Amino acid sequence: MTETLSARSFLIADDHPMVRDALSTVLSQSFPGAVIGLAGSLAETQAALEHQPDTDALLLDLDMPGMEGLTGLALLRSDWPTVPIIVVSAARDAAIARRTHDLGASAYVEKSASLEEIAATVRAVLDGEIIAPPEAGAGDSFAQRATQLTPQQWRVLALMVQGDQNKQIAYKLGVGEATVKAHVTVILRKLGVRSRTQAVIEARSLSLPTT
Repeated sequence: MTETLSARSFLIADDHPMVRDALSTVLSQSFPGAVIGLAGSLAETQAALEHQPDTDALLLDLDMPGMEGLTGLALLRSDWPTVPIIVVSAARDAAIARRTHDLGASAYVEKSASLEEIAATVRAVLDGEIIAPPEAGAGDSFAQRATQLTPQQWRVLALMVQGDQNKQIAYKLGVGEATVKAHVTVILRKLGVRSRTQAVIEARSLSLPTT
């Protein structure tokens, strides 16, 4: 069954060319005339979305340069809240699937899924569906609390996780150190933690397991 509506626009964000090619093929076959952008890192994904903010769906790999696990997903979700995100990941972990749901992903698909299954998932998301993984309601409470953070607070937290101090964060974000301190205070409150160290430890729980 082919798409009969106006041409769709997609962004495939994955640092493996073979995966990008496979996803491009399934999207081209399922949505004739679709405009398909490609990205291989978080920075390239952000630049592509800046250029095309009305992208119909982002197919996102979690394990790309700059992603820092699920932190990259949270940053993209905060900055582009209206773009549906379909996580296409090699991680076969129900907990990770639940965390992506908590952080605002519309669907989670394993890279081992058939191209037909991926196409069906994309269609469902374009129809407005949010495909929750099993036991989504019992997901990671930290990830759920983290959804309260603003885009700028996510940027501050991401730099905290990298080990930057307030002065370094202020320089990188182009704001005053007092502004960063205020952000950190709010971040700790929203996350329900008592210290900067605890916030960083909890945020690192959003990392992907190493194989």
